[in-house]
Amino acid sequence: MGLPRYRVHTIILNDPDRLLSVHIMHTALVSSWASSMALYELVVFYPSDPVLDPMWRQGMFVIPFMTLLGITNSWGGWSITGAL
Repeated sequence: MGLPRYRVHTIILNDPDRLLSVHIMHTALVSSWASSMALYELVVFYPSDPVLDPMWRQGMFVIPFMTLLGITNSWGGWSITGAL
């Protein structure tokens, strides 16, 4: 079963190398989740009528947040609006 949860946190907090590696792994997990969700949302996004059927009503979460941050075009040429 391993160590109790509070014991594991104490070990991680007292070892700077482990603390850094845990944070790097967490960043990698979050960024891989966000990129895979963004690709999935691009596949299922239907931009027919942005007024009556906006992104949030289609169940989008990551792409509206990316557009809120100002990310609308990629280096590869795709665009949120569909224009090239």
